[in-house]
Amino acid sequence: MNYISTRNKSLKATAAEAIAKGISEEGGLFVPDSFPSLSEADFKELCSLDYVGRAKKILRLFLNDFTDEEIDYCAKGAYVGSFDEDKPAPLVALDDKINIMELWHGPTCAFKDLALQLLPYLLTTSAKKVQNGKKTVILVATSGDTGKAALEGFKDVEGTEIIVFYPSDGVSPMQKLQMDSQKGENVCVCAIKGNFDDAQTGVKRIFTDKAMKELLADNNMLFSSANSINWGRLAPQIIYYVSAYCDLLKKDSATRENGFNVVVPTGNFGNILAAYYAKKMGVPVKKLICASNANNVLTDFINTGKYDRNREFFTTCSPSMDILISSNLERMLFEISGNDDKTVSALQESLSKDGVYEVSAEIKSAMGELFWGGCCDDSETLKTINETFKKYGYLCDTHTAVAVNVYNQYVAATGDNTTTVIASTASPYKFAKSVLSAISDKEENSEFSYVRALSEATNTKIPSPIAELENAEVRFKNVCDKTEMTQVIKKALKID
Repeated sequence: MNYISTRNKSLKATAAEAIAKGISEEGGLFVPDSFPSLSEADFKELCSLDYVGRAKKILRLFLNDFTDEEIDYCAKGAYVGSFDEDKPAPLVALDDKINIMELWHGPTCAFKDLALQLLPYLLTTSAKKVQNGKKTVILVATSGDTGKAALEGFKDVEGTEIIVFYPSDGVSPMQKLQMDSQKGENVCVCAIKGNFDDAQTGVKRIFTDKAMKELLADNNMLFSSANSINWGRLAPQIIYYVSAYCDLLKKDSATRENGFNVVVPTGNFGNILAAYYAKKMGVPVKKLICASNANNVLTDFINTGKYDRNREFFTTCSPSMDILISSNLERMLFEISGNDDKTVSALQESLSKDGVYEVSAEIKSAMGELFWGGCCDDSETLKTINETFKKYGYLCDTHTAVAVNVYNQYVAATGDNTTTVIASTASPYKFAKSVLSAISDKEENSEFSYVRALSEATNTKIPSPIAELENAEVRFKNVCDKTEMTQVIKKALKID
């Protein structure tokens, strides 16, 4: 297996090269030139394994230049001792059809931990193969969860520096505190005046800035990414969809013939793209249900074939989905267009220049066959938290509630009651004020008062990573304009 770029498929890279670089020279994203298939015998073996064993088997299929010993080191380092009960992605059944896949049992209480506990191992192993001793500078744009998960994964990792940018008014107070109190000698955090798309666009621009790349090279450094533009972020996400299928099979062997639907709350399209890749490998996913909040650019695209970011941007109670430029959709377009890099390049150029593109009727039809898109606003999100807690006794966060709401819309529209897995992407305690407001009229005077009140009102346990933040020291108070990100990076790295 080689890796090719979505904007120039003649470029070839090994897995280590793709992970170490993060993004291709011309701004394209790396994808495998072919996907492996899992047989019935493979799934039988996977069902008998724990999560680490499943991770090793899937990673071995994609990391063509890693040894078995390296894969074992990476998987065990990521998933042993980092997650509650060493179960990174447990399924919780709401009823006989609806299953919640809880992806927030790691050190930052968000689904990004599933990838970002593993990525540092993948990246440092890759760097040893291809970078000749250069220091890796990790640039991250975050809408909330990626930043903290990346900081936690890369803190004090030898040979790396990590710099995270987040929108100053676009993350929850808990997400902000998690990032600004991050420990580690190699970490830097800076808020920007703008939204997530400004941060993401700025990071992408810096990645392809020739002068910056030369400056880093002069200082024996080079850029890489911990955002989902890096293949090393996506590969680990495929694992938990394969694992969810194995868990369903162990409960009901008929899942093999009947398949199951997947619902994912997403803004950047990476999490649901991983589910699609699992489907390509043989996991019997029937419908991929894409759930958006009021920033419903993906819903409109799936339904119309037109992607238009020229619209009002909403700051919502599900901030990790407050995104209008969905980077990983580029990979999906490359796949559906039959690896047509020229078409993908033209679409991305149009998006960059005009903020809009429209796909062909064939691509629109193919997207519609695979995906169903829906959205809901904040009022519906909070209403869904309330109803889900009353009906099932299950407390979900604001992002998972978007997924539950859109799933209910899907069933009402189609009558399809196929067994379903809903990706739960964060602990409700990361958004305690919003979640509490959905089930109680109680007002509090601080973020941690809301946390305690939520625990008391629902009789649920506060995750220890959240509880430990209450007395954390705030280390970072930087705020910059979106035009000043390059200067922040130079200062953090002590280069000019």
